[in-house]
Amino acid sequence: MARRRAAAWAALGPLLWGCALALQGGMLYPRESPSRERKSLDGLWSFRADFSDTRRRGFEEQWYRRPLRESGPTLDMPVPSSFNDISQDWRLRHFVGWVWYEREVTLPERWTQDLRTRVVLRIGSAHSYAIVWVNGVNTLEHEGGYLPFEVDISSLVQVRLTAQTSVGPVSDFYTLPVGIRTVAVTESQFLINGKPFYFHGVNKHEDSDIRGKGFDWPLLVKDFNLLLWLGANAFRTSHYPYAEEVLQMCDRYGIVVIDECPAVGLVLPQHFSNTSMNHHMRVMEELVRRDKNHPAVVMWSVANEPASSLESAGYYFKMVITHTKALDPSRPVTFVTNSNYAADKGAPYVDVICVNSYYSWYHDYGHLELIQLQLGTQFENWYKTYHKPIIQSEYGAETIVGFHQDPPLMFSEEYQKALLEQYHLGLDEKRGKYVVGELIWNFADFMTNQTPQRVLGNKKGIFTRQRQPKAAAFLLRERYWKIANETRYPHSAAKSQCLENSPFT
Repeated sequence: MARRRAAAWAALGPLLWGCALALQGGMLYPRESPSRERKSLDGLWSFRADFSDTRRRGFEEQWYRRPLRESGPTLDMPVPSSFNDISQDWRLRHFVGWVWYEREVTLPERWTQDLRTRVVLRIGSAHSYAIVWVNGVNTLEHEGGYLPFEVDISSLVQVRLTAQTSVGPVSDFYTLPVGIRTVAVTESQFLINGKPFYFHGVNKHEDSDIRGKGFDWPLLVKDFNLLLWLGANAFRTSHYPYAEEVLQMCDRYGIVVIDECPAVGLVLPQHFSNTSMNHHMRVMEELVRRDKNHPAVVMWSVANEPASSLESAGYYFKMVITHTKALDPSRPVTFVTNSNYAADKGAPYVDVICVNSYYSWYHDYGHLELIQLQLGTQFENWYKTYHKPIIQSEYGAETIVGFHQDPPLMFSEEYQKALLEQYHLGLDEKRGKYVVGELIWNFADFMTNQTPQRVLGNKKGIFTRQRQPKAAAFLLRERYWKIANETRYPHSAAKSQCLENSPFT
């Protein structure tokens, strides 16, 4: 195992190379070939900025001689990225000084055992002065940004031993992070490790400027920093499974996940045919097989807003949910409904009722005074009928950032904030009884198809598509941290917000 520790302004695109030939001359672009192998070090690195007055504490304390985490707290930092844009720490936005990156790397056995192999460490770019340590040894210094630089590290990672070997079976090793927890559902509670759990979180989309749905480490870390800032402890993967790296981050940070399959738009009778059901079951098999080892996943969602009032939906969801439970008996199963409680044919088979409603938005426009009555009636009807815990899985209002109206009018920031306030009053009436969660729609604005109802996408986010907060984000932050502190300190609800700690630890 080789550890690489680097101090730099920003580390971009590092690579490790193993090659049998050493070509002289100019620096070649790293391409794989029969004689060359490539190992990218892109991903999450441990990171720390040196905030000391001299910016040289890291050198004085020799942070490069042992794992960075042993000398103080670190942040997760995606590479490639600019660290200034990732964190919620205002000090990093305009920071000038030394920052430290560290990554622990496992090399292929042939690279370390075959002395004919040359191992080269290549840095794509680092601003603006970089010092690179490998296993605590200073191996390279480079000044200037934008251009790559590299160093041969064969002597630092290869073991020079003479031994007699014999050909035999090859062992295969795989390391999997493990989290131990239990999940259970009663008539009125959702339990994690035997304790009541209240979901206070968001719905998301894999969406951003430039990248669209493409996976992007900087965006992912930014979103998790915003979730921490918000005080959220959960989200739903609306309306499809997210990248595996997202779930790895949830495991790491303790964010609880409702993992949803891509069954959205099941609104026609033919969508509930046997052909559709068999395909749906195969999708659930693939989802459970991929994500079952993630402790952050606490519930499966088999669909979003299906036409569950259709007669054929009853048998359909009975079979899909039964199949999912057989695949994974350890987790509850749900689907997210917007049907009437009395007509929903699939609700009898779920463990938790997840309800979407948009009072004073899609109907009764502008009548915010009706929300508490409508929401209370909604909860009471669902609970009296099914006696199962309930999550308000979607609610919200479209808001164009910068639009202001008083009294509040639709699409203004004041209207979104006022609508949320009315929902929160209704939620608090049932919270602690049988309502076990609330998930705002949506975490951030996202792009949609063009329609006369959409102004450059869906604007129900509490953050813009560029991840800047609207007025409602501050309202939700105050609420979520209050709920988090009540949960952590049940005998002292007056505890102040603890921004240095996570609401989900």
